[in-house]
Amino acid sequence: VQLQASGGGLVQTGGSLTLSCAASGRTFSSYVMGWFRQAPGKEREFVAAINVSSWSGSSTYYADSVKGRFTISRANAKNTVYLQMNSLKTGDTAVYYCAAPARLSLQRVDLGNYYDYWGQGTQVTVSS
Repeated sequence: VQLQASGGGLVQTGGSLTLSCAASGRTFSSYVMGWFRQAPGKEREFVAAINVSSWSGSSTYYADSVKGRFTISRANAKNTVYLQMNSLKTGDTAVYYCAAPARLSLQRVDLGNYYDYWGQGTQVTVSS
């Protein structure tokens, strides 16, 4: 199982970026997919997650710090999850990681230990 994150880069404050995470080795359509980030000198933190339920459709979860600015979505046919980031701030500067669990059960999607597979990370730098 591999997760390949891409789309990072350098952007000015207020700008936008879209990150992608392509999964291979397994079909992830029924699993939660998440995004985390880690800034220099800080711990990894939850950013967003998306779940797909056959009875309730998609559910999305966001950290308070990104709510209203970031949007997580997925394209199951492409086994890909996206993170649309708008109104970027310097505080959003970090390496962004996508992640997926090995289990189908829905648990605390904001906790890193829920996830078993991690992408290599993509750098997002927001300049003032």
